[in-house]
Amino acid sequence: MSAIPEKINVLWFLPTHGESRYLGTSVGGRNVDINYLKQIAQAADNLGYYGVLIPTGRSCEDSWIVASALAPLTEKLRFLVAVRPGLLSPTLAARMTATLDRISSGRLLINVVTGGDPIENKGDGIHYSHEERYEVTEEFLDIFKAVLRGEDVTVKSKHFDIEDAKLLFRPFQDPHPPLYFGGSSGVGQQVAARTIDKYLTWGEPPEDVEKKIAEVRALADAEGREVTFGIRLHVIVRETAKEAWTAADELIKYVDEDTIAAAQKVFQRMDSVGQSRMSKLHGGRKDKLEISPNLWAGVGLVRGGAGTALVGDPDQVKARIDEYRQLGIDTFILSGYPHLEEAYKFGELVLPNLPLNHPVKSYSPSANTGPFGETIAGDHRPTLKASQS
Repeated sequence: MSAIPEKINVLWFLPTHGESRYLGTSVGGRNVDINYLKQIAQAADNLGYYGVLIPTGRSCEDSWIVASALAPLTEKLRFLVAVRPGLLSPTLAARMTATLDRISSGRLLINVVTGGDPIENKGDGIHYSHEERYEVTEEFLDIFKAVLRGEDVTVKSKHFDIEDAKLLFRPFQDPHPPLYFGGSSGVGQQVAARTIDKYLTWGEPPEDVEKKIAEVRALADAEGREVTFGIRLHVIVRETAKEAWTAADELIKYVDEDTIAAAQKVFQRMDSVGQSRMSKLHGGRKDKLEISPNLWAGVGLVRGGAGTALVGDPDQVKARIDEYRQLGIDTFILSGYPHLEEAYKFGELVLPNLPLNHPVKSYSPSANTGPFGETIAGDHRPTLKASQS
């Protein structure tokens, strides 16, 4: 495969940990119930996004149950759902995977998450060190994939003792749903090179992403494997760059120094190399947040995990996406606050103009929906003057 993908997949995000118009405050907070999640999922489905990422952890609703509830309410949308080695047995995870893949007719993607917060891990009964978690992950994935392939599996390893495991009902996708994985440490990259399909990075500056891709690709080549690449970013797109940067400032207008300090203290206890890299991008300061052209680190002041956003007008955001594509990224997992409105903004201003590997939904000209817009004075259809200016 060419190092530069010709087509890309774009996913959106379901905020099962909460939703707001402003970060770091309850101002503009929004109740996230199944009806709201349904609105976002159906909007993403209708707009033509490839799928949605459902986050995992004790701050979130359970990703498997949410995906199971929303799969029957959508048509083409895929669900990127977390498997947590150490929390589940690999054989039970295989049965869950096969079932959800079957009932969704092959719309399941698997996100392998090792967990980077020692405090949360202990609450789940996981007391492994950083290195041990990746040992568990690799052993888990070897068993998980073999069972999904239809093999009878008996394994006695350092962390697992499995006798005559088998799967009676195979997944819809052959040999199994694609495996996504993110890990910025050396051992994380090694596990990725040996076991997974798509390596994910958070939205670092292009030069850092390029280096990371080269490292993982070299490790995969040494294993005789091919790994593809994805990136996780937020996005703030408006019709003009000025409007976009104003929206970015508005998003963190209630974030004060005490809130930043409290958040960064939590991040410092984590043993995630990726989280450490995110925190270094802004250094806990609000005055130097554009760390690369149109790449803004303001989200990471208070949000763990992905902490950067693409900010700009449609052409600028498209150009930055293409810059990452040129590095080898073929999958973009995006989000914005609030997620319903921002799904539409990006879905209408940028998504149709990208080299997508999945179709953007088109509408029949015979339906009473076009040209789009409200009929003027109840008498005639609007023109495209705004888009032509």
